[in-house]
Formats: sequence, structure tokens, C-alpha cells
Amino acid sequence: MDKKKIVVFGATGTLGLYTTDHLASELSDEWEVVATGRHPVAFFGARYPGKVSYAQVDIDDESTFGSLPDEGVYAVVHFAGALPAYMEGYDPRAYVQSNVMGTLNVLEYARRSGATRIIYTQTISDYDGYFNELTELMDDMPRRVPLTGDHSVYAITKCAAEDICRNYEREYGIAFFGLRLPNIYCYMPEIKTLYHDGKPATSSYRLMIKRALEGRDLEVWGDPEKGMDLIYVKDFCQMAWRELFADPGVSGMYNVGTGSMTSLDTLVSTIIDVFGAGDPAPKKDYRPEMHDCVNYFMNVDKARRNLGYEPKFGPRELFEDYKTEMALNRFSDFFVERYGDSAAYC
Repeated sequence: MDKKKIVVFGATGTLGLYTTDHLASELSDEWEVVATGRHPVAFFGARYPGKVSYAQVDIDDESTFGSLPDEGVYAVVHFAGALPAYMEGYDPRAYVQSNVMGTLNVLEYARRSGATRIIYTQTISDYDGYFNELTELMDDMPRRVPLTGDHSVYAITKCAAEDICRNYEREYGIAFFGLRLPNIYCYMPEIKTLYHDGKPATSSYRLMIKRALEGRDLEVWGDPEKGMDLIYVKDFCQMAWRELFADPGVSGMYNVGTGSMTSLDTLVSTIIDVFGAGDPAPKKDYRPEMHDCVNYFMNVDKARRNLGYEPKFGPRELFEDYKTEMALNRFSDFFVERYGDSAAYC
């Protein structure tokens, strides 16, 4: 009997990697996951024999789709595309080409292969205009994309891609399930350069973890009672899983979140408690003169009601599991294969 297939575009990205791992561990032998990425990778077939196959596909180039199955596809998971965190400099054409035309290529493949649904990741930047105005962000508010800055064209193209997905839902019956993403916390080796405004940057929570492990004090900027929704990658995977098997009648966009805000003060305290080294342990250094963090949390009532989603990782659980993932370093073979073995893992 032919296996039912789920094709994951962008499986070599961090969220795609964790999602593919989750699918491989949860799906029965009746299923096959087809992971895709732009570079040759042997990791998936070696790690998940009989469960996951790999196809080298560039969503910008439809001619590369020939290696994908042309039938028996149940769903397409679309995590591929250009984003500011991985773009050195600034090239708006890359966003248009990858996020709009690439998404169109993915949708055409979904249509040809008979897929019944697409899971798509949307950026929280489509709500940029609500920051500093609203604390609680709902699922289906009107968009307010930024019209300046390095996330502007990115957000515009992500919204255009979402609308094309909705068009294919109406025209061809491919159910559209979206995931609106704030920052997703997850462990990965520090070997991928991140960018802000096109320049190399460091993730703030990774920097805090590193400082705590070194026994150094941590700074708390701005108002310590302001905060954010801390979402762990395994709760993200849970929601993607639930969207994959939800009734098509509840399709639409869903916030990824915990439904609550964690203050910056609590965040820093938790990192110190979980990762702090030395005697005495690291302390908090309050810097009220510095800028505040973005103050928000994601309402997830719609996901609770329609998908049966319930977040499992609060701040303590998140960082305890993060620490476990650091120790296990389960994806080290992937990162060595993809980026080389000269980088330090931390």
C-alpha cells in the first residue's frame, strides 16, 4: 500500500527541522514525510529511515520540483522563504521572488499533487502597527504592516502569499491553515549568522543564556514588568500537528502563543535559575534607561476552541527543556553536515 505523504518545504530551517522530527516521531508507518531544502542533505534519510525522505528543492525554481511525489500527497507544510533574520544587506526582490512567486510554485505543486491542505507560516510583523498600542493580540485583526524598515517588504510579501493561499483554498479546495509567528524559542547551535537591518546580530535570549552559563550578570532593560509571549518550538510543533489533522471547516489563521505574557524580569530570573553558573550565581542588573521590550502576548482562544491546542511549556518548562536539548544536541549531525564542524556548539 502506498504511503500517505506530507511534504515539508523548508525542512532545513530551524522550525522545519523540529517539525520534521515531530512528524517522524508521531506518525504511523502508513505515512511518509518528504523533507525539502535548497542544499543536498543526507541527515534526514539517515536519521529517520523509512519515515523521512529528502528532496533538494528550491521554491524559487519550479523546475526543481520534479523530484517530489506527484500523487498521494495529503498535505503541504510551507515554511520556506526569505526572511530578514537570514538576509545580509537588503534585497526586496528576494522577498518578492521567494515569498510570493515561491509560494505560488508551492501552491501549484499542492494542486497538481492532490494535497488537501497547506500549513503556512505568517509573520507577526503583519500586526506591527498594534505594538505599543495593544498588549493582547487576537487572531483575525485587520493587518497593520510596517511601511518602513527591514521588515516592511518582507511583511507585505508574506501577506500577499497568505492571500494567494486563500485564493487556492477557494478555487481548488486546498484548506488553508496559517500560523502567525512571534519569536519561537528553540535550541540550535550558534553557527547560523542572524541579521538585524541586514547586519550581523545576536539573539537576546541566546546571549543571556550564554552569559548565565559563564556566571556573568544579566541586564534587565527598560521597564522590567513589560514582557512578551514566550513560545517554545515544541508548542509550535504541537499546533502545526493539530492544523494538519483539523477539520477543514476550521481553516484560517491562528496565533502561535501561550495566551499569557511573561515579564522581562521573570524571563531573566528564569534564565539565571536554569543556566546560572558560579558562586555566587549571576545577578540582575537593572537598566531602566534602556529601551523597553515589545510588550505583547498572543491570544490563543481560537486555537484552543477549534484545534484543541493547549500550550505545555511555561517559562520554567521551556528553559529546562532547552537545557536538555543543549545536552542532547540531537541535530548535531545535521548542522555539521550543513555548516561544517568548525563551529562551536553552545
